Amino acid sequence: MGSDLGILKKVIIRKKWPDEASDFTPWLAKEENIEKLSLALGLELQVENTEVSVGPYSADILAKDAGTDRYVVIENQLKRTNHDHLGKLITYGSVLDASAVVWIASDFTEEHKKALDWLNDHTSDEISFYGVILELWQIDDSKPAVRFNVLSKPADIMRQTAITKASENLTDTKRLQLEFWTRFREKLSKRKEIPSVQSARPQYWFDVSLGRSGINLSNTANTSDNKIGVRVYIGNKVASVALPQLLQMKEEIEAEIGEKLEWDPNPENLDKTIGLKRDADLTKRESWEEYLDWLTDMTIKFRKTFSKRVKSLDLTKKVDEEHGVEET
Repeated sequence: MGSDLGILKKVIIRKKWPDEASDFTPWLAKEENIEKLSLALGLELQVENTEVSVGPYSADILAKDAGTDRYVVIENQLKRTNHDHLGKLITYGSVLDASAVVWIASDFTEEHKKALDWLNDHTSDEISFYGVILELWQIDDSKPAVRFNVLSKPADIMRQTAITKASENLTDTKRLQLEFWTRFREKLSKRKEIPSVQSARPQYWFDVSLGRSGINLSNTANTSDNKIGVRVYIGNKVASVALPQLLQMKEEIEAEIGEKLEWDPNPENLDKTIGLKRDADLTKRESWEEYLDWLTDMTIKFRKTFSKRVKSLDLTKKVDEEHGVEET
């Protein structure tokens, strides 16, 4: 009697990516693949550039963590780790002022794993070190699937301790925002609808990645006008191209979300937004549960609705400002 289960087997990495620089790095830099790494690390990575010059050398990938807007350096090594790459990684991180460095390799020596753990334990909470084993697996003769096996990372408790320490000198408003976003993050994480959620910070916004550089989802809690909301935030570098394309989908977007949205409420601004607000007095903590439920539901709806559309935008198009017609 034949087995109804396939055989899981490991695939040699070099069969898929013969060369690190010309094969693996370009593959990883694609949005759908960097998102896989983001999910494994719990970050919101958006690629800025590849092969970034650092003196006589070059960093494989320079990304930004959308949750902190800080740089992340990614160094790839399709073999076992060595001292040369460890030194380069630290150099790249310091020169590029990165908040995190990610070392991807096919295997780690025990010494190099301990080195990353030591760096996480003994350096500032503002810098994080990640060690990731790159693996390929397949069932029988299926297409290989990638697995990013995170071997070393900063402890979550260290991150929370840093946030707690930073909150000691905050104003009452900042403390309120930090507490509100901490509870929001807990609710959003429990729903398990969004792959990676940023840490809560004492500010009026809380960003969620849409998987496209220059465009993200931004939740807001404004204590001055007693409003909370969720909006798609489009940076000025892509706004003139992205907004007209999204406006063409306005009816279907609003039908999917089930609400009429505010489209570009401040046309004089170079950055553009598409959003929804509601009244919310954050000083009334007894109403927080209602506010948080609404914001969580809308965040998930917005991300489901906009993420697929934002990823499909052609940001190479030019806009005829007089007629509003897009041209390639």
